Amino acid sequence: MRASLRIAFIAFATLAAGAASAWAQTPAPTEGGYAVPRQIDLMPAATQHMQEIHDFHNLLLVIITVISAFVLGLLLWVMVRYNARVNPKPASWSHNTLIEVVWTIVPVIILGLIAVPSIRLLYKGDVVPANVDLTVKAIGHQWYWSYEYPDHGNFTFDALMLKDADAAKAGEPRLLAVDNRVVVPIGKTVRMIVTSQDVIHAWTIPAFGAKIDAVPGKLLETWFKPEREGTFYGQCSELCGSRHAFMPIAVDVVSQERFDQWVAEAKTKFAKSDSAPNALAAR
Repeated sequence: MRASLRIAFIAFATLAAGAASAWAQTPAPTEGGYAVPRQIDLMPAATQHMQEIHDFHNLLLVIITVISAFVLGLLLWVMVRYNARVNPKPASWSHNTLIEVVWTIVPVIILGLIAVPSIRLLYKGDVVPANVDLTVKAIGHQWYWSYEYPDHGNFTFDALMLKDADAAKAGEPRLLAVDNRVVVPIGKTVRMIVTSQDVIHAWTIPAFGAKIDAVPGKLLETWFKPEREGTFYGQCSELCGSRHAFMPIAVDVVSQERFDQWVAEAKTKFAKSDSAPNALAAR
């Protein structure tokens, strides 16, 4: 018995030391909107909705940690108190009504407490607010994205992944940089209308807490309200073919003045003479 406890303690100490070492060597999560090598913590939130998701995640970790510690304590107590050496004559009873009622009711209460904020978060992320400031339409293709700005001249452009050499030259992250980024103003509620030309894709920006499938023949929508400027990255999150991993998403969050300037430039750069990439985009 003592040998088993000694082995368990050594294993736990080794795992704890390894985790502490990895944590010490792990760089802080980047503010640039993408993950870094050996990152452990979540990507910093850029919207209030994503921050609420972070807070809910941390609450769940606390609940799970407390329950795990309690169960571990019970197991250790049983191992020490009721092993064959200390307790050679086992008890003759096999049930306890009170304990069975408690361990049934308590988990139900815990799950109920978890369900309330969970459903609230799901509802908030699913329902687009009434006071939308900007609408952007995203169309998924094998394997790139097209975008429309129906509120600002209805211009359209494609966003294709930069090659590794071009991304390195521009100081952009590999496999995440694109030639034309989506640009939105800070502090504005943005409605994303998402569809697809071919197969099912998914438009997502982890720092925004925004993720929605792009389904052929259907218009789905999500929303986000960025609270800090910067460039934020995402990737298609549905397995959509051989180049699924090479259709990234990049969104620039800028000031209102810079956004107005970009819109004026985009109306010329993406003139309507450059026809829409697909039939859905023209609707």
